[in-house]
Amino acid sequence: MTGPALRIRGLRKSFPKVLAVDGVELEVARGEVFGLLGPNGAGKTTTLEIIEGITPADSGEIELLGLNWHQHAAEIRSRIGVQLQSTSLFNKITPREALELYGSYYPKSRSAADLLALVQLEEKADAYHITLSGGQQQRLALALALVNDPELVFLDEPTTGLDPQARRSLWDVVEKMKGEGRTVMLTTHYMDEAEALCDRLAIMDHGQVIATGTPASLIANLEIPSVVELTFQDAAPDPTAFAARLGQAVTCRGDLWEIPTPDPKALLPRLLEAAEAASVPFQQVHVRRATLEDVFLHRTGRSLRE
Repeated sequence: MTGPALRIRGLRKSFPKVLAVDGVELEVARGEVFGLLGPNGAGKTTTLEIIEGITPADSGEIELLGLNWHQHAAEIRSRIGVQLQSTSLFNKITPREALELYGSYYPKSRSAADLLALVQLEEKADAYHITLSGGQQQRLALALALVNDPELVFLDEPTTGLDPQARRSLWDVVEKMKGEGRTVMLTTHYMDEAEALCDRLAIMDHGQVIATGTPASLIANLEIPSVVELTFQDAAPDPTAFAARLGQAVTCRGDLWEIPTPDPKALLPRLLEAAEAASVPFQQVHVRRATLEDVFLHRTGRSLRE
């Protein structure tokens, strides 16, 4: 097959008093894992719901696997899989029953046994849904999204609220999907998730795509390879006066100050001298590489999870 798995042009959606999606344009290649990164209210979920055919757009064009919703709705639904932020099932349905029921809705479906093995739920195959842990319920929701053997899969914040082990388990399933040649589009709040899973990603804010690229290229384009952190015992003080003395931008985040720099070796002597002169009561100094969080802060002025 040729052409992208997904192409979006000029997508717009307004609600009363809110412009949720403002001219979004995206292209996702076949076989890649593509991430939408951004804080609550950025427009990620609305964009995804429009693409999935759940919410109508005010304007714009959407092409999925070379098809459009106006002419090919039934075929699109048979070839995509969707995991929403939350999935509601009957308390006393079992994973095996749910997968068999959902599979019966499609002309082609994967066996419940294969899907249970994929998401490591064989031992819970015949347990009531209400008895599953949060991570197990999320894995079942992912299996339900794959029941029709889709070419293109949408995952909306699939690991929110899960413990680290459950998150890693879901990451493994996404990696397996990529290995099978499926295209995956996911939204996430987590930097480490985006860096670990996504071949490319788009950063959204206020309904617009403000940057696209690979995680590595977005960080490199920031041209701030390092960040110096000053940690305080309690809440960090206002850094305005110190930033003026240092002659460099300082961001206060909780119990630390962050100072982006292309050359930490040159910055550290000046920083320590200024801190001593200003009697800044920091506890530790730490130098780390720049991350996607720094990209987001630089472009939007706010944290990824705000």
